[in-house]
Amino acid sequence: MELTPPPKGLGGFTLAEVLITLTIIGIVAAITLPSLLVNVNDKAWNAQRKALYARMSQAIGEMDSISGYGSSNNETEQQIIDGAAEAFIIDGLSKVYRVQNICNSNNLTACGIPSSIIALDGTTLSFPKSLKELNPYFTEYPDPEDYSEDDYKLTTDIKAAAFETVNGESIALFYNPNCGSKVDSYDYVQTKTCVNMIYDLNGLKGPNEVGKDVGFITVLYRTNSIVVAPMPFSSDVSKSAPSYSEDESDAGSLCAKQGDDSRLPDIDELGSMYINSSLIGNFVYDEYWSGSVISSGASGQARTQSMFDGGRSSSTRYNPLCVRCIKR
Repeated sequence: MELTPPPKGLGGFTLAEVLITLTIIGIVAAITLPSLLVNVNDKAWNAQRKALYARMSQAIGEMDSISGYGSSNNETEQQIIDGAAEAFIIDGLSKVYRVQNICNSNNLTACGIPSSIIALDGTTLSFPKSLKELNPYFTEYPDPEDYSEDDYKLTTDIKAAAFETVNGESIALFYNPNCGSKVDSYDYVQTKTCVNMIYDLNGLKGPNEVGKDVGFITVLYRTNSIVVAPMPFSSDVSKSAPSYSEDESDAGSLCAKQGDDSRLPDIDELGSMYINSSLIGNFVYDEYWSGSVISSGASGQARTQSMFDGGRSSSTRYNPLCVRCIKR
């Protein structure tokens, strides 16, 4: 039987057409796949970050005390400085939270802590190994001469320790055994900070970047402790905005306009951002508005945080100050 050839115009694709189609698909994939992978990673890190924060908040709440670890009449001051953070992990945190592979400041990488990290502003910095390396002003402000016998003394430059969790996170812990209560004569956040943790959700694997696999958790106040884990944006939304206005140009409104996942930090979250300011960057030496309002209206008061010396104060809400938002 003789085969009838197909009508003209109904033939298959030519090799050139197939190659062109595959090329277009490849170009589209090259453009879209990286962003898709970034979104997937961001969602996974965000979920893991929230889970870690919840676990750590519960553990801190179950501890009998978060102050005094590492101090002993039989130890020299240097021994206390070298071992206080490690003592907090071993004698305190590990009683309520399952930790493994504890490391001192001389060998943080053995616990999955990277030797360097990328700050939120894109700069690369060596991983801090003590409170002073975490924030150079931690042991310098406030002036020790301002303190009376009844005030809490300024912390010494405690060295960090690290541990790994059973969930795969690596955590470097900075400890202040002399942390104070919510109210004392001098309201500096560094005297209120008891514990600060820098975590890496996947250890040495990378990207070792703040805002992705790296973040921080801060525990404030010796009694009735508060645990915060702010995730700030990389730059200020304003250098001069009021805390209250009628035209939605105030600090809270500016954060809301930045996106559905943006809000103004409270005073303790801002304090955590000050303690970890070297990991964030792009701060000006000025006061920042918090969402902690003392009294309402333009003539009311709201709490403020200095990103220079760590001082916490309040200001009339119509005053223009800096605004840095955080993610929900």
